[in-house]
Amino acid sequence: MVKAVVGANWGDEGKGKITDMLAEKADVVCRFQGGANAGHTIKNSYGKFALHLLPSGVCCPNVTNVLGNGVALDIDKFINELADVESKGVPAPKIIVSDRAQVMMPYHVLLDTYEEDRLAGRSYGSTKSGIAPCFSDKYAKIGFQVNELFLPDDELMAKVRNVCELKNVMLEHLYHKPLLVPEELFQTCRELGEKIKPYLADTALFLHEALDAGKEIVVEGQLGTLKDTDHGIYPMVTSSSTLAGYSTIGAGIPPYAIKDIITVAKAYSSAVGGGAFVSELFGDEAEELRRRGGDGGEYGATTHRPRRVGWFDAVATKYGCMMQGATQVALTVLDPLGYLDEIPMCVAYELNGKEITNFPHSTDLYKAKPVLKKMPGWKCDITGIREFDKLPKETQDYVNEIEKLIGFPITMVSNGPAREDIIHRTPQI
Repeated sequence: MVKAVVGANWGDEGKGKITDMLAEKADVVCRFQGGANAGHTIKNSYGKFALHLLPSGVCCPNVTNVLGNGVALDIDKFINELADVESKGVPAPKIIVSDRAQVMMPYHVLLDTYEEDRLAGRSYGSTKSGIAPCFSDKYAKIGFQVNELFLPDDELMAKVRNVCELKNVMLEHLYHKPLLVPEELFQTCRELGEKIKPYLADTALFLHEALDAGKEIVVEGQLGTLKDTDHGIYPMVTSSSTLAGYSTIGAGIPPYAIKDIITVAKAYSSAVGGGAFVSELFGDEAEELRRRGGDGGEYGATTHRPRRVGWFDAVATKYGCMMQGATQVALTVLDPLGYLDEIPMCVAYELNGKEITNFPHSTDLYKAKPVLKKMPGWKCDITGIREFDKLPKETQDYVNEIEKLIGFPITMVSNGPAREDIIHRTPQI
């Protein structure tokens, strides 16, 4: 069977920890979309890791880790990240990479950076990792699948020349930057091919054979519902689908194989990058939550940028769970809220003088205002507690209220950064 671990919100929900926990009993962990533009932070007996391309099962020796065809593959970052993990004492992970994945080229990173600089104050808050140009080329059919790095010389050079001709128009006339040299790009393709060659496989075939053998597969999404290209806060979104259903495309598994969709949501809200954020906090109130939140503060695992923070948003989270098709919800980072006397949560939006509980499209979202409800705080440290009924009543009430508002069962509550900091809970709905 397949379990999907995906995000309900803007990303940074704690998916890495949940995947790492599930990986202990899994056979395969597969990344099915995104690239090195976001990180999954995991903390276990080997230490603390901010993973960017590697699946969150790399610390489990029983797991075969897969990078599916839906990933934007930055080969140099993949190789460096793998070496870094092994240098910290993790046994060499079993890992295979789809020979149909799109290759992140150096010019993708350059074009991403140049465009963000050109847009200046109108930018999309890109991590400048090349994601948008890479996926743009994929759908324009001028990207490079990994297998194309091994084309015969004449065929590869023909494609390289075509790409250089197209990109150089932009580099010369829009960005006024140095042009691509076909011979240099050809050599880059050959070098990247040699680096990734030992890891390549027909990963879709591998996953189907694993399913036929009764293996347990965890597919791991990057970012969250609100960053989905189609259903998120467009245009301030990522360039691939963040929904569990996309794993059928980005990993090549049959839709009927997905039996469990674990959707991860934070007990408060955080986001990196631009876009509408109805429950966002500012000033000292935001800085206090940012400083206390996450594991060592709310800062991006990839960019190290301060994350925007806000109160829990029931409207956005209900929508996020609905679009993911959540079968269960993991509520994370509950423990940092213990400093508050009262904990506000956003239970509805005010839009054009009316209260709504359905998540609107981006144009209306910018006009929405949060409708807040305050819950009593618990004013104590809850880390280390492993049973839900041992939590303070105020903590239980806060979780129960979230579950009621979103309408999806909360089965796990995370109250610390480590793999074992998890409370398994019987849903009330």
